[in-house]
Amino acid sequence: MLLVFLAGYVCIAMEHKIKIDKAAIALVMAGVMWAILILTIPASAVSVNTDSFREFLAHNPAINNLNFIEQSKRFIVDFKLIEYLGDISSTLFFLIGAMTIVELIDVHKGFDIITDRITSKNKRKLLWLISGITFVMSAILDNLTTSIVMVMLLKKLIPNYKERWIFASMIIIAANSGGAWSPIGDVTTIMLWIKGKISSWPLISGVLLPSIASAVIPLIFASKLLKGELKKSVSTEIKKQESNILSRRGRIIILILGVAALISVPVFKYFTGLPPFIGVLTTLGLIWIYTEILYSRSNLRDLHMNRVTHVIKRVDTATILFFLGILLSVMSLEASGALNKAGAILNENIKNVYLIDISIGILSAIVDNVPLVAVAMGMYPLADPAALVAAADPIYMANFVQDGTFWQFLAYCSGVGGSLLIIGSAAGVVVMGLEKIRFNWYLKHFSLLALAGYLAGAGVYYLTKVL
Repeated sequence: MLLVFLAGYVCIAMEHKIKIDKAAIALVMAGVMWAILILTIPASAVSVNTDSFREFLAHNPAINNLNFIEQSKRFIVDFKLIEYLGDISSTLFFLIGAMTIVELIDVHKGFDIITDRITSKNKRKLLWLISGITFVMSAILDNLTTSIVMVMLLKKLIPNYKERWIFASMIIIAANSGGAWSPIGDVTTIMLWIKGKISSWPLISGVLLPSIASAVIPLIFASKLLKGELKKSVSTEIKKQESNILSRRGRIIILILGVAALISVPVFKYFTGLPPFIGVLTTLGLIWIYTEILYSRSNLRDLHMNRVTHVIKRVDTATILFFLGILLSVMSLEASGALNKAGAILNENIKNVYLIDISIGILSAIVDNVPLVAVAMGMYPLADPAALVAAADPIYMANFVQDGTFWQFLAYCSGVGGSLLIIGSAAGVVVMGLEKIRFNWYLKHFSLLALAGYLAGAGVYYLTKVL
């Protein structure tokens, strides 16, 4: 199973070389790993879930006459796999709802309300302004969408492609840093939040300053690469479309509704205790109703192009399937007990949550941070505060309670660490494709800046904990 996982990892990392979508690789990897588990070592799932297995047998007396191997297989199929699929579905349904809301704003040109107000011609001031907007937007939207929106803006503002690469590189860093301190800003923080490892306000208060530091340090040095003002004036006029764009007032309303819907999800979870995907799907439904009423009273042409039933087709289904494959793969390792053993080895040999998280962050620049965080969540179960007194090392285990140091710092490291290489994050990959930025150019000009910011932010987090 480990060999299959590593082979799949290598293929995912080399997606652009082998010309096979990483979603396909992840799905095959998941299927093969679960098949190996149930066909060769089904009893391993029982050995690490003994209490759950006893409870399963108690509630299913019909299988008591089967041999142990068959009971183990039934336990995997009828209990563990269903349990894992429930956890995965919470994440995937949340992503589908959030991505649909973002696409709905985008198709109505709601983001143009923000980008069309950027009129500065001073290159350094413009770099700070765009980086700041990216940092804030990525905390509300996902960093991938924010990067696409801001790069589209750059194409209108910066005619020189070499200067545009500097701006685009800072967008990558600012988007990854901005997504790290928000529970809905990055897929990894969403995963940690939905699984109850972190909660909204402690994450924001604990990781905001480190995230700012990780963006500001590279920004200070990057701004020195630019001089003078833009030769071409920036136009703030909104280009009118023939077909289906709403009035400016209508687009503002859609933008406000979409952003408010995303921001309200943590509030909804706080007051109701329900999973975040319930909140995001509810708010999506409310926006859906609003747009249906709006279109039924409007004379705009091609209205079907803006309806949710059409917009939802634009959601990146391949990305959703990639997350499904990766999470299923990681959970097969968790079911087999491999992740528990790996966590025990790290605890015995390193036993420093800061070093573990920093290493995960640096590794996320090479491989995708989603499986890394999923692996970390599998290696280290959430510690029960009430049981700390009975733990062998209660001080160390306190790092793994909800909002403990390990989980908060993992959110920072896994999000920001992807900026070290241009292929280290979804934002970096999409910007690389849109702007044709060369890997070696980013490595030469921005990797060290990103590393300086990453370590500076880590230092800020450590100091705040110590003080």
